[in-house]
Amino acid sequence: MSNSANQSGQTSSVRDEHTGAMQGLRVLDIATFVAAPFCGTILADFGAEVIKVEQPNGGDSLRKFGTITECGDSLVWLSEARNKKAVTLDLRKPEGVALFKQLVEKSDVVLENFRPGTLEKWGIGFEDLRKLNPKLVMLRISAYGQTGPKRGEPGFARIAHAFAGLSWLAGEADGPPVVPGSTSMADYISGMWGAIGVMAALRNSEITGRGQFIDIGLYESVFRLLDEVAPAFAKYGIVRERMGADTVNVVPHSHYQTASGEWVALACTNDKMFERLAVVMGKPELANTYPTSVVRVENRALVNSLVAEWMATYTLSEVLERTRDGGVPCAQIYSIKDIFEDAQYRARGNLLHVYDPRAGELVLPAPMPLLSETPPQFRHAGRALGADNAEIFGELLGLSEKQRSDATAAGVI
Repeated sequence: MSNSANQSGQTSSVRDEHTGAMQGLRVLDIATFVAAPFCGTILADFGAEVIKVEQPNGGDSLRKFGTITECGDSLVWLSEARNKKAVTLDLRKPEGVALFKQLVEKSDVVLENFRPGTLEKWGIGFEDLRKLNPKLVMLRISAYGQTGPKRGEPGFARIAHAFAGLSWLAGEADGPPVVPGSTSMADYISGMWGAIGVMAALRNSEITGRGQFIDIGLYESVFRLLDEVAPAFAKYGIVRERMGADTVNVVPHSHYQTASGEWVALACTNDKMFERLAVVMGKPELANTYPTSVVRVENRALVNSLVAEWMATYTLSEVLERTRDGGVPCAQIYSIKDIFEDAQYRARGNLLHVYDPRAGELVLPAPMPLLSETPPQFRHAGRALGADNAEIFGELLGLSEKQRSDATAAGVI
């Protein structure tokens, strides 16, 4: 039973799968875990035929990463392998390589995140494959990229956060570096950068007839998002330190606790916003006392204390009502429980309610972004290991039932 989210967040019949923005695109996902596969998830949400290629014995480690469900696969797998066809193929065997090359001839994109040199060792590096398919686009995500002195070193998202400088910034000023939100953030960000790269490369391939590979290091995906950290150090020698919930160039721009115990995020990013906040607080004179961001930053502790004292005198609902009426950006800091109860999430369909024949009822993050004419769609959750072997190897490649049986017995598929 396939479902897609409507505007109320409930289940509805899926649209014609041939209306997706990426329809007609065939992608081979031979990667593992999250980074490169998440690029495939994005493409699949928009209608691409994404074929997930896994080892015959056990499959992708993501199947066992996180909370395991009744079907034996994890919730992460069911969510992030959505809309993908699942086949098994041992790329370390010559017979597996031969079948993979046949698939490459019939495909547009290959996604991989092995250590640099691994595919070349197996005879399926980019230069090998482009001989079979000159228009082929290959996404290559690794810990440190395909070049440089660290190219051969292993790494996961936590390592990328550290090497990129993000972990250095996460935590209280007098405390140790902490996890900057999700431990998998670099993986997801790299997958998004990967999707951008794939689409750009496909556009060029349409024009020139030549494919290319996209080279992404996990740490680069994070480093690129660190606003002025690099130019500030290069020009003025500034090393940004940990600031807890505060922000380096603006005040008040932090987290504050209400009288009822909940925490809110407040963002006064410019002088006009602070002027509005001063009025909301019943102290409009503060806008004259601390008229600019520079002055407020110089008096950070005092300004923060004034806002904190005001917040602590009102309940959450009162704070949110006053700031909303005053045009000041403020929101409760949500737990996942709060998210499930929120009307905005329901109205936008951000929580996708689906039924999976293997795992039962599921609620997954809805695909995004929303496109007005060809919106992303949900067709099915992550499939069982090898669920589509017959279709891909039989119908697409033309292997007979006996050939598929022999290949299975030999551990090739």
